[in-house]
Amino acid sequence: MTELAQIRNFSIVAHIDHGKSTLADRLIQSTGTVADRDMKAQLLDSMDIERERGITIKANTVRIDYKARDGKMYVLNLIDTPGHVDFGYEVSRSMRAVEGSLLVVDATQGVEAQTLANVYQAIDAGHEIVPVLNKIDLPASEPEQVKAQIEDVIGLDASDAIPISAKTGLGIPDVLEAIVTRLPAPKGDRNAPLKAMLVDSWYDAYLGVVVMIRVMDGTIHRGDRIKMMQTGAIYGVDKLAVLRPQMVDWPELGPGEIGVFTASIKQVRDTRVGDTITHEKRGCETPLPGFKPAQPVVFCGLFPVDANDFENLRDAIEKLALNDASFSYEMETSAALGFGFRCGFLGLLHLEVIRDRLEREYDLDLITTAPSVVFKLFMRDGEVRDLHNPADMPDLTYVDHIEEPRIKATIMVPDEYLGDVLKLCQDRRGIQMDLTYAGNRAMVVYDLPLAEVVFDFYDRLKSVTKGYASFDYQIFGYREDFLVKMSILVNDEPVDALSIMVHRDRAEARGRVMVEKLKELIPRHMFKIPIQAAIGARVIARETLSAMRKDVTAKCYGGDATRKRKLLDKQKAGKKKMRQFGKVEIPQEAFINALKMDG
Repeated sequence: MTELAQIRNFSIVAHIDHGKSTLADRLIQSTGTVADRDMKAQLLDSMDIERERGITIKANTVRIDYKARDGKMYVLNLIDTPGHVDFGYEVSRSMRAVEGSLLVVDATQGVEAQTLANVYQAIDAGHEIVPVLNKIDLPASEPEQVKAQIEDVIGLDASDAIPISAKTGLGIPDVLEAIVTRLPAPKGDRNAPLKAMLVDSWYDAYLGVVVMIRVMDGTIHRGDRIKMMQTGAIYGVDKLAVLRPQMVDWPELGPGEIGVFTASIKQVRDTRVGDTITHEKRGCETPLPGFKPAQPVVFCGLFPVDANDFENLRDAIEKLALNDASFSYEMETSAALGFGFRCGFLGLLHLEVIRDRLEREYDLDLITTAPSVVFKLFMRDGEVRDLHNPADMPDLTYVDHIEEPRIKATIMVPDEYLGDVLKLCQDRRGIQMDLTYAGNRAMVVYDLPLAEVVFDFYDRLKSVTKGYASFDYQIFGYREDFLVKMSILVNDEPVDALSIMVHRDRAEARGRVMVEKLKELIPRHMFKIPIQAAIGARVIARETLSAMRKDVTAKCYGGDATRKRKLLDKQKAGKKKMRQFGKVEIPQEAFINALKMDG
């Protein structure tokens, strides 16, 4: 049992690569939570993908015991959060479970877009914030300029920002002291009915479903009967533990503490993130305010290469959806690809990570269709429909107008690359909303269509700015635009997996690129294959894949020309007949490659 005054719960927020996970490593190491021999870089990043890419995907937690300079023992619960915009949901969740934040800013890079987004989330959650300047051991660091930047751009007092180097361990004791002295202790009543927030849950092959909670009021013991307030399900607690990063069994958790439990929960769907947990008998009356549900913005189809793997894919997706509440899925069938799922993601990196995890952790071979967004169709009879898949587009005579989602993108970039960034945004049908300067960095705010961003906008942005731009976005509504469905016909048959929604002005260019690519990707057949891009009944681009031909006149030697003609005509008639009945085999990789945008 730990006194409330001796507990500090905090998270670490920062932009990508500013050193969150490294700082977490040093805090764990300097307090002796993990023995030196077990220590490794990015200790809290447990997934292979996280370690390979050097990014944090899941918010991870650890309980640290720290003896402060005032001689008292404190319990510090640290949550290391992701920095990337696609995992913003993880960040918002972690913020609700803690009372304070360490804002880490790279002293060589300064404030970046994601720093802003994550700090605002912390301010919304009512956090006390301690600014920390990392990487001050590097010759390029400019701590004074960065302090001024934090004050100008974010509006936080940075006069007492702590200069540290997470890599070398410089200034780490000061950070630990600041956590104890400057961050508030949690509040809560031990004697009140149990009220705990379900922060996260994941599937463990040995323990089943593991649930992470933050206790607000009351206490929870092993053997208690608990109730989930959203689902109404009742469970008995089998195991109660705290994470140091390994699980350590614990007798009870009181107010302000963060821990995990298992309760023989069979169904993955039963644990909803943001749910309130209370006792079965003496429960609390009102649930905690939940989290805002995550809004998936990018959709794509996932299909197994081998149709027999469909059941395995279903099980794998269900287990992943538990671990990642921001990911949604529904079943889908496609004429070309068979049975699969239509999945919703928070962004393209999120899509990549989920696909990688499915392939690695569950040993599946997958085909991914082109990422798309949800359009709103306003019908002539007043009905409003959501269009998830362009193949389901109704006849245009019934549609009054189409609206597409727009985003407000904040891009921070050194001013020498500003011209390239403005041109890129203009090319993608962007509308400039704001342009401000902080020192030699420009901050541009653009209103962009999400459909133009989901393909490769981020990659292009990184390449035109040599990696110096930082990009953050939020959805801010729908707007009408002149959008059309472009279908691809192979041998006069429409291929539903290749149909996409495009802006009318861009359709010709996109159609031309796609048919040229398909011409390279589809193998030659015995008959001629026309490949067309069409809008409704109007063909806007065409390529013809020539036939493989046998030289039927090889055996003719001399004689009249009519002998050759007769054989050629016979061949021609055969080809014509073949074209009528022939089936075109489109290889799987053609689907993916055709949809990649080059320009």
